[in-house]
Amino acid sequence: MLMNMVDLLKVANEHNFAVPAFNIGTGMILNAVIERCEELQAPVILAIHPSELKFQGDNFIESVKAIANKTKIPCVIHLDHSGEADIYRAVRDGFTSVMIDASSLPFEENIAITKKIVEFCRPLNVSVEGELGTIGTTGQSFEGGVSSTEIRYTQPEEAREFIDRTGVDSLAIAIGTCHGIYPKGYQPNLQQELLSKIKAIVPETPLVLHGGSSNKDSEIAESCKRGINKINISSDIKDAFYQELRNTLKDPYIREPFELYLPAIEAMNAVIDHKIKLFNDADKVKYYKLG
Repeated sequence: MLMNMVDLLKVANEHNFAVPAFNIGTGMILNAVIERCEELQAPVILAIHPSELKFQGDNFIESVKAIANKTKIPCVIHLDHSGEADIYRAVRDGFTSVMIDASSLPFEENIAITKKIVEFCRPLNVSVEGELGTIGTTGQSFEGGVSSTEIRYTQPEEAREFIDRTGVDSLAIAIGTCHGIYPKGYQPNLQQELLSKIKAIVPETPLVLHGGSSNKDSEIAESCKRGINKINISSDIKDAFYQELRNTLKDPYIREPFELYLPAIEAMNAVIDHKIKLFNDADKVKYYKLG
């Protein structure tokens, strides 16, 4: 069932779990995510980056909407890390949630742009995610970010002011994560106490963790307990898919798509299942009133 992020994450906030936002850059990833979430009775966010939307085109969104409306699990179609022009296109296409990322701008400019998007989207029943602070980057992701030494952590008092002045529905915070797969030897250290302080001052607002791939399971599980309600996963599932596909392609005689892609889908499914269980998202459909 297709809904907006407000309705989806309100339940997650009440029951203290996190919903995965899987980047579905292709139809194969989309189908695999839906299949696994149906099997595990897990609510899901179908995330699409503006670059993926540009590559796949508007017709792809029609198929995403058809699947989201047909499934019996709660679904959101969400535009990730976007600017104004991308958001207007996404709303026309039928996205039910968007993220306006003005986090690299000064505080007042971030507020002004985010508030403008909220005022545009709210009458259309489209939810809005904002971002405060800066997410790091490993240099392996098209989603951007800053050097891990330049991360600007979200401050609790600023989070309260930002939410009050923008009316944003959910807030992506910076507590030490990076976009992409961490290089060998690099060990992220999430600021869990900072997360708890932010949640204490904005308890009604679902908090979002970007850069959720390749962090230690123990840290991610702890962040869910402390108030994270949405975690973005892109690199982990794509890496599993395409690393396995590279192995299959070593056989020069395999050319049928169902032969090429099935092992890759199976490898990706294992990661999808793991993330759903790690976020405590499995068997949570029962908390939603669908129909």
